[in-house]
Amino acid sequence: MRSLRGRVVLITGGSRGIGAATAGLFARHGARVLISARREEPLYQTALRLREETGQDVRAVLADVRRPEEVRRLVETALATWGRLDVVVANAGVYVQVPVRETTLEDFHRAFAVNFYGAVAVVLEALPHLLAQGEGHIVLVTSMDAKKGIPPDGPYVAAKAALSAWGDVLRQELHGTGVGVSIVFPGRVDTDMVAHLRVPWISAKMPPQKVAQAILDAVRGNRAEVIVPWHARLLGWTQAFFPRLADWAVRWLRLSGEPLSAVQEEGP
Repeated sequence: MRSLRGRVVLITGGSRGIGAATAGLFARHGARVLISARREEPLYQTALRLREETGQDVRAVLADVRRPEEVRRLVETALATWGRLDVVVANAGVYVQVPVRETTLEDFHRAFAVNFYGAVAVVLEALPHLLAQGEGHIVLVTSMDAKKGIPPDGPYVAAKAALSAWGDVLRQELHGTGVGVSIVFPGRVDTDMVAHLRVPWISAKMPPQKVAQAILDAVRGNRAEVIVPWHARLLGWTQAFFPRLADWAVRWLRLSGEPLSAVQEEGP
């Protein structure tokens, strides 16, 4: 999908952060964009701002990815408005950060409801239409945490790892259909999600625009996996071959950051 002009792009968690940056970037490349989130005022303000900045058709639909009927309405709106759907970016997320000894099952339910089931719901709703077209692209925005778990992010790590693993299967099953699948693994991003967290220089918070560019490149190049920033791959490679060394690196580099907060949300 080299050219995005005239393509229809649906982005969840689109009111701010990675979602808003991605919407703006796709619109600047000529795409028609539909963003969703569950907070009404920032969602519609973002859509209005992006229309003014890009001169492209950027629209918004209030939707909570935890509610199947709202996900269905979201996809139906894209199809009713433009008659097609080309790219789905499952980006809505919630950051649940709890030490293991304090974790409850409810923490896992909260993390999986958005980060896993919410993303899967959007993909499954859109997939029949993409397959019927014989072309399209799905982007799952997970986290570098899915490659190497960082304490005390247990519920968040588990949900993002589950989404990444499912995306790996999805990509293989869709081979030859014309529908591509990319999994994007961002490191720390400068959003409200981690605004409460101080992090070391080696894990500095990158601007959302950098992740948006990675998403755009993944769609245009049909890339299977993208890790951003590039040096985060070093931790992933270390985890793959020497997991205890990777554990030590997390401790020595203080990648967990400080101070810690129980839950910060973004997106759905």
